[in-house]
Amino acid sequence: MRKKLNNNKVIMPEKCWVGDSQKICYKTREEAEVAAMVAAHDYHAPTLSVYRCEYGDHYHLSSR
Repeated sequence: MRKKLNNNKVIMPEKCWVGDSQKICYKTREEAEVAAMVAAHDYHAPTLSVYRCEYGDHYHLSSR
């Protein structure tokens, strides 16, 4: 997935084009799993699961 810089030089992850929530796209299952672990450790997020997007060749995180 291409990562873009905004005007403040902050990396903006690619978002999915399907649905209203604009979920972040992860290129591989492993990349998504690492993101879920970081969210849990650094931000005390609930357990997140990884699923493959049915509309593209990428993965998303879900709290369900």
